[in-house]
Amino acid sequence: MSLQERDKKHLWHPLTQHKLHPNHLAITKAKGALLYDDNGKSYIDGIASWYTCMYGHSNDYITNRVAQQMQELDHVVFAGFTHEPAIKLSEALIDILPKNQQKIFFSDNGSTSVDVAIKMALQYHFNKGEKRSKIIALEGGFHGDTFGAMSVSGLSVYNGPFEDFFIDVERIPVPTTSNFETVKAQFIKLLETENVAGFIYEPLVQGAAAMQMYDAALLDELLSITKKHGTLAIADEVMTGFGKTGKNFASEYLTNQPDIICLAKSLTGGLVPMAITSCTQEVYDAFLSNDLAKGFFHGHTYSANPIACTAALAGIELLKSENIQDNIKRITKSHQDFGLKIKQHPKVKSTRQLGVIFALDLNIKMERYGDLRYRLFNYFMENGVCLRPLGNTIYILAPYVTTKEQMNKVYTTIESALNNISS
Repeated sequence: MSLQERDKKHLWHPLTQHKLHPNHLAITKAKGALLYDDNGKSYIDGIASWYTCMYGHSNDYITNRVAQQMQELDHVVFAGFTHEPAIKLSEALIDILPKNQQKIFFSDNGSTSVDVAIKMALQYHFNKGEKRSKIIALEGGFHGDTFGAMSVSGLSVYNGPFEDFFIDVERIPVPTTSNFETVKAQFIKLLETENVAGFIYEPLVQGAAAMQMYDAALLDELLSITKKHGTLAIADEVMTGFGKTGKNFASEYLTNQPDIICLAKSLTGGLVPMAITSCTQEVYDAFLSNDLAKGFFHGHTYSANPIACTAALAGIELLKSENIQDNIKRITKSHQDFGLKIKQHPKVKSTRQLGVIFALDLNIKMERYGDLRYRLFNYFMENGVCLRPLGNTIYILAPYVTTKEQMNKVYTTIESALNNISS
């Protein structure tokens, strides 16, 4: 029996209606920018497996470090204990994070990093004797699947059955040059009339909203307003973090820095799950008290797992290396060149790019998970390229180690799809 047939017996896959899509391709190996199926066919991983394996699959530098760590310390509870991998990782992160960040809190994945951030914001005000229960979020944002993260997300295709159980959230439109004065007025009114604990946003790029991008200057002005009202700013950098926008973090494009930052995905180079919520000294200090109840009572069994910490530390070292930084610049330039070419195609409505993130919108109206989306996906895979269109948006977010030849194959496959697939 094939792996695909064995899969059907017991496995329940994410974001899948199994009645419509029962088959799942078996991947048996991955190296660099390539995935290999059980028949030996290779695929360029054009999305770095949901933006995680940015330094390439099975990166020897990371796996060798992790293999050594596994022989020394596999895991120890992080409540009441500490260890060198966590300490060294905290030092390395603080060195590259925005300068106002001082404290590191560990959890397991992007959603939990957001839940931690929301709880921090709510309890920060509670500990100071203020009743602030509302969070402001951007329309179209996506922050994860756990309840707190779902509450602040705006994609109803994921949230529908659960909306009656969410925390108190107000949404504002993503700021643009045309709507900014209206958005700004709405934002100020909410801050002045509601008990707003925090404002959460994906800085500059809304990933699950088809890589929608917006102006740093407009976000910067909103952040300056939050500071005037004592509202905590929460940057969800789960997708944008660790070099994807051309800087280590998208927040570096801004003058006003967040109070809290959420990190995951490429944090560990895709090797093992881990997430981090960082915060300022001021946020941390609000939890320091002789009153036990003012502590932050949130914990995960695998918090600060030494193996994950080691993978993350190796990843940061790679991110800072001349080779990876040169690759980021090379892929950024190749995206820009491809954008100039492909935007002339009659089936392309628009293109956008920031760092190694590239997206194009088709001149075709289609459902997020409609038939045409799956035909495009299948066409890409048949041609040896793994891309997952989001509605009528085709995006690329390939590993930094993707070669020039591999990137060119991704581009030519997209162009071929536009020429060969009809609406």
